[in-house]
Amino acid sequence: QVQFLESGGGLVQAGGSLRVSCAVSGLTFSSYAMGWFRQAPGKEREFVAGISWSGGSTKYADSVEGRFAISRDNAKNTVYLQMNSLKPEDTAVYYCAATKWNPAVAHTRDHEYPYWGRGTQVTVSS
Repeated sequence: QVQFLESGGGLVQAGGSLRVSCAVSGLTFSSYAMGWFRQAPGKEREFVAGISWSGGSTKYADSVEGRFAISRDNAKNTVYLQMNSLKPEDTAVYYCAATKWNPAVAHTRDHEYPYWGRGTQVTVSS
């Protein structure tokens, strides 16, 4: 059974930083590409960042490029999202996701990820 443990969300002031983590069990983590998505109230879920199995390929949404960084530690079965210069519009539930499909590349579309965590809330106050 695939399980995700997302942590690190919380409340932060605009301009601040947070790092969210997602520890995964029940699959061979190093064989999977990983992604972060987010969903704000009343909005559709959107792509934030993706990373290949090795970490050698990453992709970012334009809205977070230069502010957020995705990384992974295959020895710890964990993917991270470092978020800097946070803005109120970054407020959302952040979800991590895993896919074994073509894991050598970073994926941006949610239908390419069959496995999903339950999410962690990130709130940025103005």
